[in-house]
Amino acid sequence: MIEEVAENIYRIEVRMPGNPLKALNSYFIRGDEQDLLIDTGFKLPECREDLKEGLKKLNSHQQRRNILLTHLHSDHSGLADEFVGDDCHIYMNQVDLSYQEDLCNGDFYSGMVEQYIQAGYPENLARQHKEKNPAARGSMKKVDARFVGLKEGGRLTVGKYTLELIATPGHTPGNSMFWIEDKKIMFTGDNILFDITPNIVSLYEVTDSLGSYLKSLDKSKKYSVDYAFPGHRKPGDYKKRIDEIKEHHLRRIEESLKIVNEYPGSDAYAITAQMKWKIHAKNWDDFPDAQKWFAFGECLAHLDYLRLRGKVIRTNRDDKWVYYPA
Repeated sequence: MIEEVAENIYRIEVRMPGNPLKALNSYFIRGDEQDLLIDTGFKLPECREDLKEGLKKLNSHQQRRNILLTHLHSDHSGLADEFVGDDCHIYMNQVDLSYQEDLCNGDFYSGMVEQYIQAGYPENLARQHKEKNPAARGSMKKVDARFVGLKEGGRLTVGKYTLELIATPGHTPGNSMFWIEDKKIMFTGDNILFDITPNIVSLYEVTDSLGSYLKSLDKSKKYSVDYAFPGHRKPGDYKKRIDEIKEHHLRRIEESLKIVNEYPGSDAYAITAQMKWKIHAKNWDDFPDAQKWFAFGECLAHLDYLRLRGKVIRTNRDDKWVYYPA
């Protein structure tokens, strides 16, 4: 499906079969001499087909197409190297670009698997997830000279629009939104989603992803946005949604602390199993593997947040992390 959301800005719906997110919103901005495509979808046949068909209907020519990525996750970046023009560029936050290089080398994801095992995730399930993870299968395999890192405040102009990078770390270390100030348009990526909550997980070599995300929400709220274009599903009330997401995480923080107080000495896997999740499953054991991985990562991010603020204590027991009230 293609929808014109503003003059010369089009949303292309890119299917994500079997994924609870259902689809990615890819945005095409028609320029004068060059065009810009924001986010692409997994490097999988269904995503490739939808994006190719959408760009064909928009009469987009690859040789004049630059790509802008809101963040490194492969549902947003996977097809970038296939759809960018040979003499054009793939732009993304420099922080995520550095992590993308590590992902392509296998270092980042391997480190994250080992970290989750130490935090209590069953080793056999963690290693199975690494092999079967659709995000890994649908990702880019290399970073080449067409990639260009941007910093906070970096600008790109396409046609009559100038987009400014707003760094919003949390969902990924270099997660970003893109702001068109004179039109009050914000491409929110996965920083702000309107009918689902962005997944904030504990990340390898990242100290406090949830703390960073809560600061990013406060920063995001300072912008007077009239039109918010999210990475998935439909838009909504920008500032109201920021408040709702923040309240969600504050409730999760309290819930995590309550479980640690009730079950001292538990690892993060046991704590995750005690939390309440909105998912079609009878119990924790019935969770799909991918959703269990994301839930665990989110729980661990909340435990990191509590530990760094002196609310819980993390110790080692049999080479595993366990948690106690402070």
